[in-house]
Formats: sequence, structure tokens, C-alpha cells
Amino acid sequence: MKIIFKSLIIILFLPVLLFGAPSKDYSPNQEFLTLTDCYKLALKQSELIAIDAEQIKIAEAHFLEAFGTIMPQVSFSHTVIRNHSSNTSYNNNYEAKFTFTQDIFSGFKEFAAMKASKFEKSQRQKEWWRAEQLLFVDVSDTFYLLLEIQHDLNALKTIEFALRDRVKELKARENIGKSRASEVVTTEYQLYNLEAEIQQERNQELLVRQLLEFLIGRQFDQIAESKFDLNIKPEFQYLEEASFRPDVQAAYYAWKSDQEQITIAKSGFLPQINLQGDYFTHRYSVPSDSKWDAFLVVNVPIFEGTTTYGQVKEANSVAKQSGLLYSRIGRIAIENIHDAYINMRISIVRKNTLGKALKSAELSYHLQTQDYKLNVVNNLDVLTAIQNLQDVRRSYIHTSYESKRFYWQLLAAAGEINPDTIIK
Repeated sequence: MKIIFKSLIIILFLPVLLFGAPSKDYSPNQEFLTLTDCYKLALKQSELIAIDAEQIKIAEAHFLEAFGTIMPQVSFSHTVIRNHSSNTSYNNNYEAKFTFTQDIFSGFKEFAAMKASKFEKSQRQKEWWRAEQLLFVDVSDTFYLLLEIQHDLNALKTIEFALRDRVKELKARENIGKSRASEVVTTEYQLYNLEAEIQQERNQELLVRQLLEFLIGRQFDQIAESKFDLNIKPEFQYLEEASFRPDVQAAYYAWKSDQEQITIAKSGFLPQINLQGDYFTHRYSVPSDSKWDAFLVVNVPIFEGTTTYGQVKEANSVAKQSGLLYSRIGRIAIENIHDAYINMRISIVRKNTLGKALKSAELSYHLQTQDYKLNVVNNLDVLTAIQNLQDVRRSYIHTSYESKRFYWQLLAAAGEINPDTIIK
């Protein structure tokens, strides 16, 4: 009866492996972080996200610089002049005035610079958004890898329990002459090998936990999984969204910004016209009774060597490179989506197949233990059933969490991850 009771306990514990359980006992006061919690913490911690945010501010500053060139410029100057006459006496004069300067025409480079800065800002915003998406993928990969290792540990411990019970049963049978000593040794060998594997998994769990702590910038007690549906759309719908992926759009805006640089460079061939006026609060120059003067300055470039021509040629080349890079990033996005979709589809099929194999392995183990009690099979058959159950169980756990990682990778490849509403 005691042996039958232990076998029933083993069978009852096997379904627990399907969903896993914590490898340690945690107190109610310990903190459980979800994937959303980890991502929010990672956003605050990531230096790369902060750098991208500063890049947006730099683009805004470039717009202000360009806009400032079309605004009037006002300055005040105070000049003191000392003259030495022939009788060695000194005559001191000074002049104080406000100077107003307004550019009237400069080849439209200011407007091109403002357009370029707007494109640059859009580029930096898209790059920021893409960085947040890729950060989420890093967090989700680490998050689900840690859960996988923890549930894998739980599966190994359940098998360890079964092997320990198996050793006790064999020793009891050996004492009454129903089992050989070699059967006990063989089972103990498999048990010790499993214990070594458990230690290796614990080390792996520690490394992955440290990686997640690095990403979120703090320590944590435990993580908790949130449920969501792994529903995917047909591949062509993801491919249609490739051009809207943030990094593809960022490359487009970078290309448009570089095209405006061509206009800026070509402005060097055009005349420059500006208006300048002075208002004197004190004046010593002729006519001394005049309070103001004004100048209209027209500067027509005739020959400045090949400087401007070289600048235009360089701007054209840079814009062409940006266009090629935009095309390449678009093709890479399509390839990423295709690869991610294939990985996801294969993972789903493999998970369903392993689910069936897992049920068969559980049934096989149950039948082998019952047949062993009836002396229909030997101990090696039971150990083989245990090993098969262990392998299938771990493969099923791995594929289950792999499909979740592939799911978020697919959404990231299609640019569908919205950092503001990732998981509700």
C-alpha cells in the first residue's frame, strides 16, 4: 500500500509541471513584477532612451537657430575715439547707436534650414520610439527566459522527486530479493546526474535574474506572468505595415532633411540682400545732426573659386546616401517581419505537437510504473519513461515561452508595439 500511495503522489504532481510553480517559498509581503512593471522601470533606467530624448531637444534647437536668422537683429554699440592733434592735445569723441539688421533675401536657405530641422525632429522622435520598442523586446526576452528557467527547475525537481522515490522502492525490493543492486545503482546515477543539472539551471537563473535587474535598474523578489492571447494576423498584413515602422520612417525623414541641405548649399550661388539701419543716441560723424541712417546691401557672388560647387556636390552625395539607406532599411524591415513570422508559426505548431507528446509521455510513465509492479517490465523501462517525460516536459516549457518571445519579436518587427499601451 505504501508503494502504491507514493506512486499516486507522483502522478498527481505531474500536471503541476504544465504551468510550473515557484522554485522557492515566497512570503506574502514580497513584490511580484509583471512584464509591464519591468518595462516601465527599464524606460526610466535606460540611458539610451534618455540620449534619444536629448536628440529631440537638439533638433528643436536647430529649428530655433534657423528661425532666428529671418528675425530682425538688434544690437547696441558704444564707440570712444581718441584723436592726437599737432599741439599734443587730445580730442575725445564717442558714438552710441542702436543697429537694426534684417535679411531680405539669402537664397531661401533659412526656410530650407527650418524644414530640415523639422524633418530632423521627426527623425529623432521616430528613433526614440523605435528604441523604446527594442527595449521592450529586450525586457520581454529576459522576462520570459527567467520564467522558463524557473518552471524548468520546477520540472526537474518533480522528476527528482520521482527518482528519489524510485530509489527507495528499489532498495526495498532489493532487501526482499525482488530487485538487483545494479538497478539501484543505475537509478542513483540518473538521480545524481539530474541534481547536477538542477545546479546548472540555478546558476543560469541567477545570471538571467541579474540581466533583468540590470535592465530595470533595481532588485526584485519575483516576477508574475500576465495572460494574453497569442493571436497573429496573416503575414501580408504585417508586411503592409513595414513602411510605417519607426526606424523606416526615421530613415525617410533623415533623407528629406539631407535633401534640404542641397537647397542650403545652392543658396551660395544666389545674391544676398539685407537691410541695415542705425539709430544714434550720440553721434560725432558727419552729418552730426542726423539721428539715423539706413543701408540696403546687395551682395552678388561672382567668383569664389569652387567652394560653393563643392558644397553642393557634397550635399547631393549625402542625400543620395540617405536615400539608399532608407531603401535598405525598408527591405531589412520586410525581411525581419518575414523571419519573425516564420519563427512564430513554427513555434505554435511545435508547441501543439509537444503538448500531445507530453500527454503520451505522462501516460507512458504511469503505465510503466504499473507494469513494473506486475513484473511485466524491468527498471530500465521505467527509467526510460522518466527520462522521456523529463525531455518532453522541458521541451514543452521551452517552446511555450519561446512562442511568447517570438510573439513580441514579431510585433516589434512590424513596428506594432506601442510603448504607451503595450499591455493593458
